[in-house]
Amino acid sequence: MLLKILVLALIGWSASFVSGMVGIGGAVIKYPMLLYLPPLLAGFSYSAHEVAGLNAIQVFFATLSAVVALRKEPYLNRSLVLYMGGAILLASFIGGFGAQYLSQAAVNVVFAFLAVAALFLMFLPKKALDDVPPDKVRFNRALAVGIAVFVGLASGVVGAGGGFILVPLMLFILRIPTRMTIATSLAVTFLNSIGSTLGKVLSNQIIYWPDGVVLVIASMLGAPLGARLMTRTSPRLLQGILTALIALTVAKMWWDILLPGEVPADAPLPPAEPEN
Repeated sequence: MLLKILVLALIGWSASFVSGMVGIGGAVIKYPMLLYLPPLLAGFSYSAHEVAGLNAIQVFFATLSAVVALRKEPYLNRSLVLYMGGAILLASFIGGFGAQYLSQAAVNVVFAFLAVAALFLMFLPKKALDDVPPDKVRFNRALAVGIAVFVGLASGVVGAGGGFILVPLMLFILRIPTRMTIATSLAVTFLNSIGSTLGKVLSNQIIYWPDGVVLVIASMLGAPLGARLMTRTSPRLLQGILTALIALTVAKMWWDILLPGEVPADAPLPPAEPEN
């Protein structure tokens, strides 16, 4: 039991530290970490639906603590949060509720496609907007709402906050400066996680609350530290970190989907044999 708690705490803290630093909910690295690290390090495992449920809980508290840490920063665009947040709240609820009708493999494929889309977007050319003052930033409202609906539906399925695809979309499609994108995406991701969690709870999908509590406590310690570090880190380095994390996740997820082993990565481990 102690080893299980330590592994979950490690996953929750590290994923949330990164989420606060690069403006994502942490799911882009926590989803594969929860699938692969527990059986490797501690002899237990989760299915894809169970990981999605834990994701939804952890992302909610990780982004909440990061937003609180950044609430007085000038980079938080409240108008953008209003337009994208309302749309993503409803869409993520629909995605979270509807996930009960998908198979374990389908949930993994949805996540893998999201990661590929995010990685592709990170390599699109972008004009330098990081020198635009926060009060001079403008955005296309209809496009912002459309992006929020798309991200909310897909990320609701996998219990993710959607920040790992929301960030590049805000950077390269809405053309929001990097630090404003990171700070604002945390608030939008927080609203996204509310809808996703409600959808999964109301549809009675499996959520291990004790395990979720461990992840939450670790998350609330890691995310604010990452958020503070974000304000002192260059935009180019932040984008590089995010791109590397997404690339690693894409490689691992598609390797397991296209070349599965004898035991799927999301299959629970068999019960231990009783000792004689």
